[in-house]
Amino acid sequence: MTINTNKEGEKLTIIPEGRIDTVTAPEFSKAIDDNIEGVKDLVIDFEKLEYISSAGLRVLLTTQKTMSKVGTMKLIHVSDVIMDVFNITGFVDILTIE
Repeated sequence: MTINTNKEGEKLTIIPEGRIDTVTAPEFSKAIDDNIEGVKDLVIDFEKLEYISSAGLRVLLTTQKTMSKVGTMKLIHVSDVIMDVFNITGFVDILTIE
């Protein structure tokens, strides 16, 4: 998995590429944690994400809880495959997906 980040002031965009699974979820979490200080607007761009497991969902849930206290978090460019996971797990009701 590759993770690109772009921080501009209080806005952080994270772009994971590949798979977020049990092996890569800690790396995804670290990329968020290392860059989230001072962020009020978090955008996670899933355009190049192929797969997300429950470990990745946990990272999203934890991050959503953190961001709900200080700002906003949204997911963009979510593929149909990933959207199916969000629908099945109920995450579609928890996360802001555009």
